[in-house]
Amino acid sequence: MQELASGECLDNCENILLIGDSGTGKTHLAIALGREWCLTGRRVLYTTAAALVQDLLISKRDLSLNPFIKNLDKYEALIIDDISYIPQTRDETDVLFVLLAERYETRSVIITSNLVFSQWDLIFKDTMTTQAAIDRLVHHSTILELLGPSGRCNDALLRKKAQKKSDDKQPDDKA
Repeated sequence: MQELASGECLDNCENILLIGDSGTGKTHLAIALGREWCLTGRRVLYTTAAALVQDLLISKRDLSLNPFIKNLDKYEALIIDDISYIPQTRDETDVLFVLLAERYETRSVIITSNLVFSQWDLIFKDTMTTQAAIDRLVHHSTILELLGPSGRCNDALLRKKAQKKSDDKQPDDKA
């Protein structure tokens, strides 16, 4: 983690792919890395995949997709959160692929996904585009698979136990 936080991966235009079930800390880790990079003067953009795809579609509609993508070049790291939740029309996945292809070997992309690579055909719709996207992303990348239970579920269980313990200590008001 310290090596990734140092930002050398950004100098080498390497990607970071965070894969794991919901609640395992993918987004938290991506934001923490982005924060560390910002503290050292790096330019970082965080966005959800859904919001990014909508911006890309608007730019395509307005015939300004290339300038929009070029404008993203000012960011050394583009953090795309929850790629597995993007809307699933062909137009949406096509503009996302165009962005990933344009950033290939020129800038870093950090992606979080609940889906393992073998399920990315659910994102990109066809085998050829899925393979091409994965190929570009993994070529120069660090892939981290985050395993374990959901941190949010664990927190909820701990809060529930603490509340029950607190309730058990309260005297009965039945007098």
